[in-house]
Amino acid sequence: MRVDDQSGQALKAWVRALERTSAVEREPATTFPAIIERLADRFEQSPALESPDQTLSYRELATLSNRYSRWAIAQGLGPGDVVCLAMHSCPDYVASWIGITRIGATVALLNTNLRGEALAHSISIVEPKLVIVGSDLAEVLVGANASIDRMPAAWVHGPSAADLEPLGPALARFDGDTLSVAEHVAPSIDARALLIYTSGTTGLPKAAVVSHYRVMQWSHWFAGLMNTQPADRMYNCLPLYHSVGGIVATGATLVGGGSVVLRTRFSASDFWKDVSAERCTLFQYIGELCRYLVNSPAHPQERNHALRLACGNGLRPEVWAEFQRRFAIPRILEYYAATEGNFSLYNCEGEPGAIGRIPAFLGHRLPVALVRFDVESAMPRRNADGFCERCDVDEVGEAIGFVPGPGAGRTGRFEGYVDADASSRKLLRDVFQSGDVWYRTGDLMRRDSRGFYYFVDRVGETFRWKGENVSTGEVLAALTRCRGVVDGVVYGVAVPGADGRAGMAALVVGPEFDLVHLHADICGRLPDYARPVFVRLLPALEATGTFKPKKQELINGGFDPSQVVDPIYFDDRSRQAYVRLDACLYEEIVSGRARI
Repeated sequence: MRVDDQSGQALKAWVRALERTSAVEREPATTFPAIIERLADRFEQSPALESPDQTLSYRELATLSNRYSRWAIAQGLGPGDVVCLAMHSCPDYVASWIGITRIGATVALLNTNLRGEALAHSISIVEPKLVIVGSDLAEVLVGANASIDRMPAAWVHGPSAADLEPLGPALARFDGDTLSVAEHVAPSIDARALLIYTSGTTGLPKAAVVSHYRVMQWSHWFAGLMNTQPADRMYNCLPLYHSVGGIVATGATLVGGGSVVLRTRFSASDFWKDVSAERCTLFQYIGELCRYLVNSPAHPQERNHALRLACGNGLRPEVWAEFQRRFAIPRILEYYAATEGNFSLYNCEGEPGAIGRIPAFLGHRLPVALVRFDVESAMPRRNADGFCERCDVDEVGEAIGFVPGPGAGRTGRFEGYVDADASSRKLLRDVFQSGDVWYRTGDLMRRDSRGFYYFVDRVGETFRWKGENVSTGEVLAALTRCRGVVDGVVYGVAVPGADGRAGMAALVVGPEFDLVHLHADICGRLPDYARPVFVRLLPALEATGTFKPKKQELINGGFDPSQVVDPIYFDDRSRQAYVRLDACLYEEIVSGRARI
């Protein structure tokens, strides 16, 4: 595509996004649940949400969400109350949070990978009145009970399980017609709608606040960028507890009148068969999924599809061109965003490797800066006057977004977390002048001479793997509870061709340590993406004068067995065990032949 064609296409996308979101500002009393009612009147029996086991038309989605609303009212829920939702992706998932948020309650979207203490923590910090859990996760919820001081009442979706209250029969007793004004107090657009968990930079998951305004803004903005229409069908195999899969992919398609094709997980072997058979026109990705597809054997349907656009984040430059060429993807819309963030970046031009660019006419709406970063203090650098310094072209720095003061409107507002202290730590004050406030992304970026931004790395202890933020502190806490682990350090290492960094644990162990038990223990304590891909066994940990582990030396050592004298083990997914890493296995990993 010629440069002028790319520029024209990008301009149209920006204009559509502005036009669609302007309606949000014109109707500040309208929330996403209210939009679903309007869409039901317009599209009636057109499919809204589809999965292998269930399909909801627009009318059925509105009807089911109204039943959830009346059920929630019958449970005594109202504005300010929280309901935790733990279910795998299905149409009912979307209907439930739409119905519950319609009456002013807030829904906390639990990560279905969490187990034990991490799950208990995620529930406890939001103090829910109720929990809705899928029947296949009921035992997981029961297993977390021991770590929760006050376990709320739980209702099970699907077949009765774990002696929990069945939700289906209860919902069936309620009417699905539109709620009357007398039945509920409609929430304001500024009220909390959802709590979406993010690991942030340290510690256990934090619950980020997502208002009804941001649900509306995200849905309509991406509907404009993707130009979603009634004929569109979005293939969404990302979890609905994430803002990307749950709001961006789903909301943007629905407000355009299209259909969302849901899958509970990504399968490289089934992907093209699914996309072709379902006649999908849109695909929501994270970069890791694209890499899996590129590294997969040729599939007879991989070019026999109707995709017109792939939208997502984390698509690496070396994967981008091959992904687009091999699979004949007409357009890629890469963007940068964070659930709790107060700004996003969008690559509407399709520039390979870039995460976005801010056109001149939108600079006032997206006040973003890159500031010089001090690695030693893990903070933005200050000059002699105490202010931060903007980065030069192609200089790496931390990305920050301006937070307007009270009364300045909703654009750029930082809604933060349930934990006020965690929210405060994300704010940088007195940045370029006394009194100004900016949001810290915790991400290092660079900006080229054309204004394109490029992601470089995460600040601090968190690294990205398989599209998730992995907290080294959380992983280390789980490892040190395993039998025979005396001490350790957790960090991320670069793997050629892989997105993000693979987890590696350097451990000091005692005589009772056993790799078989370690693998079994961490599978029970950590979600898949957080489990160390590599384990290095050390005789001792070297420390600095302040008793901090010399982590950088370990990171520099990587996982090459020819460069490291300590034994290194690899999480072999085919054997479900840690195996000794040798030169042959190392070559399979770096060449992309080994599954990681």
